[in-house]
Formats: sequence, structure tokens, C-alpha cells
Amino acid sequence: MISAIVLINAEVDRIPEVAAAIAEIDGVSEVYSVTGDVDLIAMVRVQQHEQFADVIADRLNKVQGVLGTQTHIAFRTYSRHDLEAAFGLGLDDA
Repeated sequence: MISAIVLINAEVDRIPEVAAAIAEIDGVSEVYSVTGDVDLIAMVRVQQHEQFADVIADRLNKVQGVLGTQTHIAFRTYSRHDLEAAFGLGLDDA
């Protein structure tokens, strides 16, 4: 699985509708409404790099109310949840 973090600028009066439409796109796992320089952050997870074009360029960028995006493709994922699961293998709760 390959992950990308997409920073999204949206029309302010349409943020909830834009977020809901983006969340419905296959390949988008989460959409966050955030503070700061962008309005929304979407997590996109696909099997192959080529699929990013389908999900982001062909669908996400065309959602009505999206003004612009910046995409950051992840090299590695570091997650406490993943680390705890790996270190917990084979251990019984006794």
C-alpha cells in the first residue's frame, strides 16, 4: 500500500460538502477538516503509484469547491499502532 497526504484548499462556504464528496472517492481513506494554511487533508492509499493520477488528478481535483491541492507521497509509514502490533506478536496477556 502506498500512501499520499493531500493538502486541499477549498471554498470556505463549501468545506463540509467538499470533504464529504472527497471521502466518497475510492482510494481516499480519511478526510480531515483542519486549521492552518489549508482547509482539508485527505489520506489517499493505493496499490500502485499510477493510481494516484486516477484518484487525485482525475477525481479529487475535480470535486466542485476544490481550489487547489498539494500532494505529498509517503516513503515510509511510522505508526505507534503498527509498532505495538509488531512487538506484541507471540505475547500472551497473562
